[in-house]
Amino acid sequence: MVELVTAAAVLLLVAGVAGSFLPLLPAGLLSLAGVYVYALAAPAGAPRASVWLLVGLTVVGLLTALLEQFGGAVASKAGGAETTTTVAAALASVLLLFVVGPLGVVVGTVGVVLAAELSRGKPPRTAAVAAVWTAGGILASSVAQFLLTLSMLVAFVVFVFLV
Repeated sequence: MVELVTAAAVLLLVAGVAGSFLPLLPAGLLSLAGVYVYALAAPAGAPRASVWLLVGLTVVGLLTALLEQFGGAVASKAGGAETTTTVAAALASVLLLFVVGPLGVVVGTVGVVLAAELSRGKPPRTAAVAAVWTAGGILASSVAQFLLTLSMLVAFVVFVFLV
């Protein structure tokens, strides 16, 4: 039983790392699922994750999930977009995921930022800068997700099996 639960947990954590770059795989949530499958289903004789490890990994997993969904929208704000544009970009990223898939999320979110900024009377160059920041934020969030989910996998293995 220990081997089955351990394999499932590690498989979910590895899927979380892969989800950093593969479309439609929720990286942070998969990693959290791996942690909690082990924490809740490991039999009595198995090594236990401490409460502090669970809290830490939960915080990192939730941060990863938020970054995954809203990284582009936050970056648009950093690129000079209006707050309402940032909210529109966040909503677009959530809605477009279910309508047009991951590539559509990138293109659609960038397009929403560009269109919203132009409709507010901003010069095309200024609107384009905000849109480029959005695209950069989406791509940078993938790298950050990779690092966060990989750290969750390493911490899980180290603290549960090696310490």
